[in-house]
Amino acid sequence: MTGIDAFIDRLDPDMYVVTACANGERAGCLVGFASQCSIHPVRFVVWLSKVNRTYRVARDARFLAVHLLTREQRELAELFGGRTGDTTDKFQHVGVRKEHGGALVLEEAAAWFVGAVVLRADGGDHVGFVLEPVAGGARAEADDGPVLRLDDASTIEPGHPVD
Repeated sequence: MTGIDAFIDRLDPDMYVVTACANGERAGCLVGFASQCSIHPVRFVVWLSKVNRTYRVARDARFLAVHLLTREQRELAELFGGRTGDTTDKFQHVGVRKEHGGALVLEEAAAWFVGAVVLRADGGDHVGFVLEPVAGGARAEADDGPVLRLDDASTIEPGHPVD
């Protein structure tokens, strides 16, 4: 094990579902590489795998929606992480609504925001989409419980190849 492996193995980041709409197509996937990346102005970056259909749709999208799930929403995480949009229309299995710029928001998400894509950065096998938040919200429930983290989703078999 290298030094970076020992470091990465200790991480347990939040998981997100990212949705994209462009050119009449819609896509969404489970993402573990994401973070706030600026305070002033507020910016958030999501990293999408180049082998993922969501990446292919997001390349032409002006807005992306980013969703937080709770640990109790593992089934939703499995849908967006364990199936590929190349063969499954994931959105026919969930409630969605259009928000700012036509972005698709999952109605079941604990919290969400829509971000305008301000930068795309090639990071190797993933591309970072830097987002400027333009809209957001959360479910009305007072306590949704802890958010879904990598450890909670580690047994979800990816819907597309990882290498």
